[in-house]
Amino acid sequence: MTLIFNSDKYRELLIKYQPKLIRTEEENERALTTVKELMNRPNRSLEENELYDLLITLIEKFEREFYSPGKASTPHSMVAFLMEQQNIKPEDLVGTIGDEEVVAEVIQGKRVITQEQAKTVGKMFKVDPSLFIRQDEID
Repeated sequence: MTLIFNSDKYRELLIKYQPKLIRTEEENERALTTVKELMNRPNRSLEENELYDLLITLIEKFEREFYSPGKASTPHSMVAFLMEQQNIKPEDLVGTIGDEEVVAEVIQGKRVITQEQAKTVGKMFKVDPSLFIRQDEID
């Protein structure tokens, strides 16, 4: 017996779940919940498999861009990401890496993070300080 993809059934699934590009952790969590639901469903239909594959692709794209340091991330985006993850406010960095102006400029990417600041921030976040230094800045 050959299974046939049912476009109407797939359309209903798309309407129900409304998959889209994932831009926030909350959206990612919702997509992960749906994937878990589909993953544990016995005898998934072709249409459910298609939705499952689509959601996996969207989740992987989000997580690759949001969680993995890479070409898209910068030292400043890493600071911002870690601050968000650990619920650290800019004022928490005042005195640690400089005054309010220095902290604001570092977070906004208007000031290069020095090696000394990178060491300090690395200790604070318990990560390798090299995350905060662009490779072209290392002498």
